[in-house]
Amino acid sequence: MKLVVAIIKPSRLEDVRQALSDIEVQGMSVTEVRGYGRQKGHTETYRGAEYSVSFLPKLKLEIAVDDPQLDAVTAAVRSAAESSKIGDGKMFVFDLKGATRIRTGETGVAAL
Repeated sequence: MKLVVAIIKPSRLEDVRQALSDIEVQGMSVTEVRGYGRQKGHTETYRGAEYSVSFLPKLKLEIAVDDPQLDAVTAAVRSAAESSKIGDGKMFVFDLKGATRIRTGETGVAAL
């Protein structure tokens, strides 16, 4: 099993969710995060005062998948989240030692 962690733009969430549904991936966790990278932030004006916003809002997706699904999941997330502009995000893949469904006690792939 693998854990795919993707950092994406908030505007791309629905596209990614639909792409994962199309390949029959059942679930993911979404967390609102802030990040700093090559995008470098921007400046905003509030009540006449200009200030710099360095950490931009992003979404962190966590998707647990079985090994045979990994390539399809990463391809789906990449194609749905891509806008060909800086700040599209990143994906990380981790080995997942185990999973347990709390309600039923199922373990391993059955818990996904």
